[in-house]
Amino acid sequence: MCNRIAALFLALIGLAVTSCSSRHAFDPNRKFAPEKLRQDYTLFRNILEESHPSLYWFTPKDSMDLYFSNGFNQLTDSMTEPQFRNVISTVISKVKCGHTSVRYSKKYSAYIDTARQRMFPFTVKVFGPDSMAVVSNLNRRDSILKRGTVVTAIDGRSTTSLIDTFSNYLQSDGNIETGKWQMISNRNSFGNLYRAVYGLNDTFKVDYIDSNGFAQSTVVAAFDPPKKVAEKKPEGGKPAKPATPAPKTPKEKPEPKSVTLNATRNVQIDTTLRSAYMTVNTFARGYRLRSFFRRTFRELKRRDIKYLAIDVRNNGGGDAGMSTLLTKYLVNKKFKLADSLYTTKRSSKYSKHIELQKLYWLWTQLVTHKAADGKYHFGFFERHYFKPKKRSHFDGQVYILTGGNSFSATTLFAKAIQGQPNVKVVGEETGGGAYGNTAWMIPDVTLPNTHVRFRLPRFKLIMDTSLVKAGRGIMPDIEVGISSSMIKRGVDPKLAVVARIIRDSARADASKMSSKSSAN
Repeated sequence: MCNRIAALFLALIGLAVTSCSSRHAFDPNRKFAPEKLRQDYTLFRNILEESHPSLYWFTPKDSMDLYFSNGFNQLTDSMTEPQFRNVISTVISKVKCGHTSVRYSKKYSAYIDTARQRMFPFTVKVFGPDSMAVVSNLNRRDSILKRGTVVTAIDGRSTTSLIDTFSNYLQSDGNIETGKWQMISNRNSFGNLYRAVYGLNDTFKVDYIDSNGFAQSTVVAAFDPPKKVAEKKPEGGKPAKPATPAPKTPKEKPEPKSVTLNATRNVQIDTTLRSAYMTVNTFARGYRLRSFFRRTFRELKRRDIKYLAIDVRNNGGGDAGMSTLLTKYLVNKKFKLADSLYTTKRSSKYSKHIELQKLYWLWTQLVTHKAADGKYHFGFFERHYFKPKKRSHFDGQVYILTGGNSFSATTLFAKAIQGQPNVKVVGEETGGGAYGNTAWMIPDVTLPNTHVRFRLPRFKLIMDTSLVKAGRGIMPDIEVGISSSMIKRGVDPKLAVVARIIRDSARADASKMSSKSSAN
């Protein structure tokens, strides 16, 4: 018995040592030999050509062949994982499919999450092909590059050149540019792209427009995250015992579930204006959307709300079942999700590299059928009409706020109700295509040598064939952009426009009611 315990103890120690050594053994600067890169790249191309349902939807085959060849021809020397990822990213951007993207290997992703890396010093908002302004600055003592400052160049590279270059590394649906501009603007994306494409120096020369409208230049330093304060040790080697024990730092408690849920979806009601403002930042499952929608629309009916703004500007999609549910509370007629929904392949000769390929094969055997066009169609969604909700259905005025982050299932929702007499889409073109998408089943593919991953859509969904050629997102009924002065003042122009429309409409309704009362 003692021998077994000792053996188990030694095994656990060995496992821990192995785990620690493997963690420390990861080298982010490791270079892969050209032959290994070419093997991964060839597999990457073969899988896309075999299984991607919309590889040639917007880019003809001869053009894609050229892009594939150009990428392969760059693999003449050893590369690090980020360098190889850049090559793949530029090829994938030519597919013009927002659901096909590249991810680092799991180990490199873990390294990024924990490494203390120098950072690009500020974030930006891109609001045109040649327009960019500072949103926040990590160097808080910087009194020059403040919120709203227009940037015209960095290290001699014009804003137009930077936006155009970074766009070549980003995926988007069809010919939509607003989605890419928003991706560059999201969180630390601009800095991460700058690092990936140009690298980060100690300092950056930034050209900008000052508060008087004059062109100026300044030099700013890269941001170094603060180091952890090491505990000082006396000569003896043991930590010195403080005379007065320091108070213990309380452990950070995870946010309550209610806080997370409220940040993801919430509603505010103004009974004075008989209006409500609903935020829905995802259609993913796990956020109790079904009960949220049920309670919300029941309350809107109880309070006789006449105006509803629904903000989906930061909704990147999720479960089509949830977006369909919200649609049913608002739509005034029966609707279909798609004119057609199909996959081109059930099986794959590269199945060992594709996540859940066996499960996918089984699932498609059950729910799809091979049609005359040789494709495997998901017939239920091609035939089925969803009906409006009868209970708690909202019949008042609806304003849908959209932007570049409105993507995937969010466009299914907005497309289904746009055009109704009581619905207006306000804001910017959606990042997701109005014609359709490939958002149905999207496994990861892991390349064997570099372990770089890419997402492989398996289904092609077409909502409106007449819109495919243009390849655009849902265009707003009321277009509202943004400017550097609005960024500087912290103004939300889209919300301001909707608030003004509701306020004016509510006042007009009140005036009519008053006139009727006087007449009686």
